[in-house]
Amino acid sequence: MPTLLPSALSGLCYPHGGDPAAASAARLLHTSAGAPAPAATDAPSGLAIDTYPGVWSLTVPDAVTAHDAWMWLQLDDDGNGVMTASSPALLYALAGLIADGLLDDRADALAEGLLLEPAFSFHRPLYDLILTQTSRSTRDFEPEPYIEQLARAGFTHLEVNGLAFHVPFEPGVPTEYYSQFYTYCPGFNHFVDSTLTRGLYPAAYLQANLNRVKKIAALGRKYGLKPGMLAFEPRSLPEHFFQQHPTLRGARIDHPFRSHLPRYTLAQDHPVAQDHYRQLMRNMMEAVPDLDYLSVWTNDSGAGFEHTSSLYVGRNGGPYLIREWREHEQIAETAGQSALRWLRLMQQAAAETNPDFEVLLRIEPFKVEHDTIMAGMGDGLSVEAPSLLVRGYDLPYHHPEYPDQSSAAGSIFHTWLEDEEADLLAQHRADGFEPTLHYAPGAAYNMEPILGIPFPRLLHEKLTALQERGFRAVNALGGLLHLEKTPYWPHPEIIRAAQLTPDATIDEVLHRTAARWVGPEHADALVDAWDAVEDGVRTLPIVPLYSTLGFVWYRTWTRPLVPDIEAIPEEDRLYYERFIVSTANNPNINDLGRDVLFELIDEESGRRKARQFDENNLPRIDAALDRLDALVEDTTGTDAHTVFVDLRDRTRALRYWATTQRNTCAWVAGVYGFLRTEDEAEQDEHRAYLQQMIDLDLENARQLLDLWRTSETEFMLVSDVGETSFIFGENLTEQLLRKIELTEQYRHHDPRIDPDLMWKML
Repeated sequence: MPTLLPSALSGLCYPHGGDPAAASAARLLHTSAGAPAPAATDAPSGLAIDTYPGVWSLTVPDAVTAHDAWMWLQLDDDGNGVMTASSPALLYALAGLIADGLLDDRADALAEGLLLEPAFSFHRPLYDLILTQTSRSTRDFEPEPYIEQLARAGFTHLEVNGLAFHVPFEPGVPTEYYSQFYTYCPGFNHFVDSTLTRGLYPAAYLQANLNRVKKIAALGRKYGLKPGMLAFEPRSLPEHFFQQHPTLRGARIDHPFRSHLPRYTLAQDHPVAQDHYRQLMRNMMEAVPDLDYLSVWTNDSGAGFEHTSSLYVGRNGGPYLIREWREHEQIAETAGQSALRWLRLMQQAAAETNPDFEVLLRIEPFKVEHDTIMAGMGDGLSVEAPSLLVRGYDLPYHHPEYPDQSSAAGSIFHTWLEDEEADLLAQHRADGFEPTLHYAPGAAYNMEPILGIPFPRLLHEKLTALQERGFRAVNALGGLLHLEKTPYWPHPEIIRAAQLTPDATIDEVLHRTAARWVGPEHADALVDAWDAVEDGVRTLPIVPLYSTLGFVWYRTWTRPLVPDIEAIPEEDRLYYERFIVSTANNPNINDLGRDVLFELIDEESGRRKARQFDENNLPRIDAALDRLDALVEDTTGTDAHTVFVDLRDRTRALRYWATTQRNTCAWVAGVYGFLRTEDEAEQDEHRAYLQQMIDLDLENARQLLDLWRTSETEFMLVSDVGETSFIFGENLTEQLLRKIELTEQYRHHDPRIDPDLMWKML
């Protein structure tokens, strides 16, 4: 029995017909304390567990309820008292703290009452990679244990709109890629329809997707988490719809390279379009009446607002907003006001069912319309961002180890907040809205696809900075990933402590967690090992795109890094190219330094970053591996051995991931350098540089293959349904063997990049 609950405790009870989280909290404490936990009509003797205000209207001091978020436990010497919280999620989180013995040292406070105030009143996963987004086909993933762990860690909300299928139903043409972007952040028309769009998508498809939303929302409800949506909106509709309704054609939103069909949204201000959106929201609210928020990402991945400046094909839209010959500033103002009208329409339609419903807008796409949109926030509208200093996609903050590497906001390297953040927060609150900031809890958007890499101090630094600057609403970007397969990952405990018991120091949390997993004898060694791995993480250079989504998108673990990629016949490249986020005329097919018209790496930055890996990063990871190898050997036959093996194998995966990043940079430096010069001696130097890179890459691939074949640690995200562009499949052995074979076969070709690839006829 947890020492916080006295042996005199006669029982636990929760209200019959009350919030499901109260029942879950009582069952959790029943399991740990062993006391009866019945449902009751009236609060009997014992510990009464209910939400506030709940069925029983428990008595709580006014000084407690004055806080915007709180947890309260009061218990007399006879074992009678109340346990409640400002939200169902925090009630369950409080039960978790008690059950896990994390409040045992506060037992003396129970008679007068124990008040806990969480750091953040709005705490949710955003772009929950494994539950709702691109990795939702991950093998051996069960939603309920994951959701329960979110609640224990102090989350208050849950993202629920993931597709039931691992790929979307979206029309396209064989040569393009664009339809696959609809697999994540799915919009309303993949779940519900209106009288305007009925029959546009198969009814069985909509039903399956909506049923999944309802099931995830129900699981969240069980643990007190409020459901919400993350959607790219306004989303496009298929072209045959606009053939029938040409006057409803709005903005063209597709990407010029990734799409080979024009795609359009509705003319968002048209009364018919407005009625359509209103119906969609009402239908979604009918299915999930407690839906609490809509997070809107836009101007990307098949969505966009009319006449806004960051649409891929430039400002455009239907005829209902812009008169001819308007000035640029007038267009920006009109476009911004139109976007606000759409956001307000969605909020008001949802508020008919849930008056507290909030619509949050990702603000980065609106550099030119920024001021107009910010001025319209409030009354249920707000913004979210990696930083309040963003202005368009020019993200502030630099890599703390490499000042030359910018746009680190929102990443694992963004661990501090400038004074101006607090000033802007105060200004926005005065304007009537509460902005939400992101933090990076794990590999999503940072080290995909590897799992369970510890950087607990970096994470705690960011959470502490958010709290100290006064932010009350935060997003955990990417969610917490595969918690069942990362049982010794300290991050959930770091988040839990920072959120629920923020007075605990990082060292206290780390040592307490380590002692629970490896015992007091080895706890210091485990903390030191986490620090050693984190020392490597801190020195990872940022490689544009590849450090985030692009590592999986462009199959850099499984494609041959040979000097002339196109020397490999197309048929032999098909094993990886068919899953690349690309089309056959995207320069990334033969040039690792580019993606469509973006320059990712050049000769100078490629050589500099390869050197940063060699001199700063890889030696630190190797030092951590040496430490872990010794710990694995020294703890053979103990429970701690399993924990150290788990961490060693994850660190090996990090080493192979970082080496591939390094080799990608070196490929660009060597190939570009060779092509830049006609001096034979200099070309020979670049040839030698590339051959050294290939030697490293072959050895790296063989070591990764060995880890994949021999380790029992689930060190990466893997789909058991099938490979997609966003996740690797269980065929990694075949993929790596093919990479090794083709690299050896084509490694000695001279560097070559076909500069005319983008003009290729498809």
